[in-house]
Amino acid sequence: MYWFEYCPQHIESKYQLLVFKDNQPFFPLTDYYHDCLGRIDKSSAISYLNCLLPFFKWLDKESNYQGNKVQWNDSEEKIRVVVEYYLMHEMKCKIRDKDTFRFVNLTNKSPNTISRFLSALKSFYKSMIRLKQYHFRNPLIDGQAILHSYKEEIKGIREDKPRMPSIAGTEEAISHRRLTDSYFKIINEEWQPQIIDDIDLPYQVYQAGKKVSWSLREMVIARMLFETGARASEIIELTIGDYRKRKSHQEFITFNKGSHGKKIKFIRVSKDTVKRLFHYIDTERKSLDENHLTFEQLPDDAPIFLSANGTPLTYHAWYYHWNRAVKINELSLNPHKARHWFVTSRLREIYNVSKSESEIQQRKNELIKYMKWKNPDTMAVYEHHFDEKKHREAHDKMLEQMQQNEQDYVKQQQSSRKSKLNLRVIESSTVENFDEDLKELLEGLE
Repeated sequence: MYWFEYCPQHIESKYQLLVFKDNQPFFPLTDYYHDCLGRIDKSSAISYLNCLLPFFKWLDKESNYQGNKVQWNDSEEKIRVVVEYYLMHEMKCKIRDKDTFRFVNLTNKSPNTISRFLSALKSFYKSMIRLKQYHFRNPLIDGQAILHSYKEEIKGIREDKPRMPSIAGTEEAISHRRLTDSYFKIINEEWQPQIIDDIDLPYQVYQAGKKVSWSLREMVIARMLFETGARASEIIELTIGDYRKRKSHQEFITFNKGSHGKKIKFIRVSKDTVKRLFHYIDTERKSLDENHLTFEQLPDDAPIFLSANGTPLTYHAWYYHWNRAVKINELSLNPHKARHWFVTSRLREIYNVSKSESEIQQRKNELIKYMKWKNPDTMAVYEHHFDEKKHREAHDKMLEQMQQNEQDYVKQQQSSRKSKLNLRVIESSTVENFDEDLKELLEGLE
C-alpha cells in the first residue's frame, strides 16, 4: 500500500512530503517529488505522484517478468515489458509494435489519465537517473527513434554529404516540429471538451454534501469551485493575505497552473459565500487554529483552510470528503467538471447579455484572460486591456442567477423527493457542431 503525507508544520525536515510503503518511508517516490519542485508546479507534481502510486502498488503485487516480480529499478527491458502489460490489462489499451517503440491505442474502457501516467513515469525515471538512483537508460524514452530522426535532419540532398546552410536555399526547410521521444506513443488521444449543460449541477453537489454532513469548510470550497471556475488546489491553498490584497471584498488572488506558485490571477465569489467563509474562519477554523485567532488577528501568510489537525488543508485530504459525497449520492463527478460547468455557464450568460457580435467577442476575451488559459508571461503584456469592472458586472449577474437557481432547486427537491436529476454532458458527436469559441475556451481547462 502506497500513500503520502505532508510534513506537519511543527516538525523540522528536509522533506515537505513523505511517500510511505507499508507504513515505512519510500524514498524513491519521495525524492522524485522533491526533485520535481522548481521544475514543474506543485499541483502537477502531486498529480504525477497520484498517477504513480497505483502503478507501484501493482508492481509489488501483480508484475511478472519470466516468473519473477519486477522492481522499479530493474533494467529498462523489464520495465517496458511490465508497463506494456499494465497498459493492456489494467488500463484497457491496445498496444501495437512499431520499429523501436510501441503505439498505444485508447479504448472506450481506458481511463482519461493514461497520457498523464506515461508522462509521470517518464518524469520519474528522468529524476532517478539525475539523482543517480537508476543505473539504466530511461525505459520510457525511445532513444533510437530520436537518433534516427536526427540523422535524417542533418543529411543533405547530396549523397553522403551534410546539409548546406539554410541561407544557401538548396535544401528543403527542416520541420521544427518537436520530436516525441516516448517509447509508448498514444496515437488516438484527442481531447473532447465536456460541456456541462445542467444549471442545477452545483445544487446537486451542495445537497450531496449535506447528506454526508459536510463541514462548513467543505461547503465553502464546493461553492467557490462552481462560482469561480478555479482549480481545487487554487482554492484550497488560499491564504488570508490572498483575500486582503484585493480591493473588492468578493475577490482573492491566487496562483495558476504553470505559474510556480506566483499569484497572477484573481477569482470572485458571491456575497453569500463570503459570509459563509467568514463564519468558517471565525468558528470552525478558529477552533482548529493553535492560537485561536480571528480573521483580524491572523497574519497574511496564514492558510484560510485548515485540516482537523490544525495544519494547512491539502488537496488529498479535501478530496476524501468530495469523493465520499459524490459516491454515496451516485454522482459521477470529479472536481474539475466544476470548472467546465463554470465556463459553459459564463458563456451562456455572455450570449444572454451581449447586444452585438463585437460585445460577445469582447466578453469572451475577458473570460479568457480571467481564466488565464494562455502563457502567463505572454498574458501579462495584455493584462492592462482586461477591464475587471466589466467582468464583475457580468459575473454578478451569473451569481445572482445561481442563487435564484439554488432556491428553486431546493424547493423542487422538497416538493418531489423521488425525482432524481442527472448530470447532463453533451456527447462528443454533438460538440462538433457546438460553438467553436466555446470548444477553444474549454480546451484551455486541461
